[in-house]
Amino acid sequence: MRIGETMRIVQSPNFDERPAGTEVTLVILHSISLPPGEYGGDSIERLFTNCLDPGAHPYFKEISELRVSSHFLIRRDGEVVRFVPAERRAWHAGVSSWRGRSRCNDFSIGIELEGSEEDVFTDPQYRALSALVRDLQSRFSIRDVAAHSDVAPGRKTDPGARFDWARLLAALAQ
Repeated sequence: MRIGETMRIVQSPNFDERPAGTEVTLVILHSISLPPGEYGGDSIERLFTNCLDPGAHPYFKEISELRVSSHFLIRRDGEVVRFVPAERRAWHAGVSSWRGRSRCNDFSIGIELEGSEEDVFTDPQYRALSALVRDLQSRFSIRDVAAHSDVAPGRKTDPGARFDWARLLAALAQ
C-alpha cells in the first residue's frame, strides 16, 4: 500500500504543522468505536471532522466538543481512511511521552483501529495495518510502534490486551 493510493481521504481540520526539523520516528496505535462497542457508520469520521451530533447518542454529549484527529483509521473490513497527511501533526496522543520525549504528536503518526479493547481485531485490519506501517517505514524514519497505552500510561488503555502484537511484528518482519 502506498500512502494515498488505496485509501479514502476525509480531511480533518484538527491538525497543524510539526515543529521545524522534527523527525517522525514513532507510530502510535489506538482503538476506537463510536458509539462505544458499535462498528460501522460515520461517527468516527464525524468526531475527527468536528461534526459529531451530541444528540445522536448519549455518549456523544461527552465528546462532541473534543478537537481530535488521527492520521489514519483502519475499519473492520480493512478499509483505510486518511484524515491528516502523515507529514502534518494530527492531534491523537494528547499528554504523552515515549523514551524520554514528551509531546508525542510532534514526532508520531497515529493509526486508529476500529474496535474496542473487548473484541479481537480482524484479519483485514492486521493486513492493512502491516501494509500501512511498512509504507510509512519506507517514507519516514519510523523506529518504533507503540500502543496509546504505552505513551499515555494510566490515562489510556488502547488498543488493549487483545491486540496481537506478535502477529503485527511478524508481518512487519516479512
